[in-house]
Amino acid sequence: MADSVPEKKELKRLDLITRGDHGSTPLGSALFVALRALDPLLQYQIFANGFGTALLHGIGLSTVPQGLPVQTGLALVDWLGLSPYRLFLFGMAVGSMLKQNIWLLFISKDPMPVPASLAISSYNTILNSLNNYLFLCTATSASLSGNAKFPQLPLIIGGTMYVVGILTELVAEIQRAAFKRDPKNKGRAYTGGLWQVARHVNYTGYSLWRAGYAMAGGGFTFGVLVASFLVFDFTTRAVPNVDEYCTKRYGQDWVDFKIKVPYKILPGIY
Repeated sequence: MADSVPEKKELKRLDLITRGDHGSTPLGSALFVALRALDPLLQYQIFANGFGTALLHGIGLSTVPQGLPVQTGLALVDWLGLSPYRLFLFGMAVGSMLKQNIWLLFISKDPMPVPASLAISSYNTILNSLNNYLFLCTATSASLSGNAKFPQLPLIIGGTMYVVGILTELVAEIQRAAFKRDPKNKGRAYTGGLWQVARHVNYTGYSLWRAGYAMAGGGFTFGVLVASFLVFDFTTRAVPNVDEYCTKRYGQDWVDFKIKVPYKILPGIY
């Protein structure tokens, strides 16, 4: 038992969000919003101008050609000058940025200190960039999957996972926030809406769209690797932290919720 105490302390140290603390962190919040807003600009430079691909060429890797730019009749979209596949991946970067900034500005009441802001925004930018470089690299590009005719299967499946996942995460968080805003619900755990599917359905949504984005860029193998990493991370770090916090905060209500909804992240499985 003595060994479990340092282990729990280590888990809490790795949890960047201080739950239950609704203090104001304007600098960290502003930094997070700005860094996430800069991410699509970086991803655009990668797609449109091959930013960073010189490093790939330097180690003997080839990259896929640009492809013909899409023509939609929409001035802003056409101005980007991206091929259809690159445009979809760029849209995923923009969508993830918008979702996370909406969450911070309008949904979450948790503080966003500067260290957490730097860590979370950097983590997401690194993953986005890795997805997109794997797409550009000929050896790993999902655009060369199967008969390489647009839209390729990894984009269809990955794109579907992305849309379902990001909407699941966003809707679940909106439902919980609306419940929390009602003074009558103070001190009560939200157990309705999408949270009846899994106790940590927001993590389900995040894992789904992240894995879908990875699949659309780097193919099926990379999608599975990202999904496996996220499920492992959430089940060994985030879920135990949230479970401990909710047990202390909500008591028997949380115990009853765990009985009512036995699945943590994967509905019907885990």
